[in-house]
Amino acid sequence: MLNQPFFQVALPIMVTMVATVWALVSTNNKRLDDIVARLGRIEDEMSARLGRIEDRLLAIENRLSAVERKVDALELKTWR
Repeated sequence: MLNQPFFQVALPIMVTMVATVWALVSTNNKRLDDIVARLGRIEDEMSARLGRIEDRLLAIENRLSAVERKVDALELKTWR
C-alpha cells in the first residue's frame, strides 16, 4: 500500500505545502501583531504631543488675552 505513487510523491508534497502555509500564516500573524502594536504606540505618542501643543496654544491664548486687556485699558486712559 505504501508503494503507491500517491504516498511516494503526492503526500510528501502536500505535507510540505501545508507546513509551509502554516509557517507563513503564523509568521504573518506575528508581523501583523507587531504592526498593530507599533501603530498603537505611534498613536499614543501623537496624542501626547497634540496634548502638549494644545496646552501651549491655550497658554499663548491666555497671554494674548491679558495683553489685549492691558491695551484696552491703556486706550481708555489715552482717550480721556
